[in-house]
Amino acid sequence: MRIRSFIIAYALLLAILLFADRRPNPGSQQNRYSHIVDLTAATNPGVEHPSASPRTQIIAPDAMIPGTWTAGQIPPERLIAPLVVMDLNIAAPAQISLDDVATWEAAHGSIPAGAVVAIRNRNAANAPSDTPLPITDDAAQFLMDARYTLGFAVESAADLKADRPLARQLALHGDFVVQQTARLSAIPATGSLIVVAPAKERNAGTASVRVLAMVK
Repeated sequence: MRIRSFIIAYALLLAILLFADRRPNPGSQQNRYSHIVDLTAATNPGVEHPSASPRTQIIAPDAMIPGTWTAGQIPPERLIAPLVVMDLNIAAPAQISLDDVATWEAAHGSIPAGAVVAIRNRNAANAPSDTPLPITDDAAQFLMDARYTLGFAVESAADLKADRPLARQLALHGDFVVQQTARLSAIPATGSLIVVAPAKERNAGTASVRVLAMVK
């Protein structure tokens, strides 16, 4: 309970500070964030095995390459970032390709440097419990190298062992993955800010998190 309370307090404190820091003057109303969406999946206390209930977790670089950042060692400035949302193909959900990234940028502009990329699957309810990260290696590499992406967020459990080369590249770039997020359908493609608040457990490669999106 102490850890859970710390996560909630930390996330809400960050959100309040960000609102205060970004409070616009009368001539800059476009910078105002209008509301906060909680992207954390609610666990079901009534299930017989709570570990089987969906939990929003961060997969830190250390879970992919031991000796890199654990969840508690990720620098705080990497846990607050612009948030962009991409949609998987509804008819045949598989992976975001490099062509998909190009199409997204043609419609919305370049992905801002240092963003977290969320991948929304409108068929997530029918997806297997453990799936590979829904982005191709070359698309993820482009985002990390050319857009300095800090992490990825997905709506299902991410099986990073299914693609070890990609997992290695994520860890070497210091990127994290947030799995089992919720309510991505409420987030626009651009203009939001994400706050990821893991418990400060220095030895944890994977840890529960509270995830908030500040939406304009």
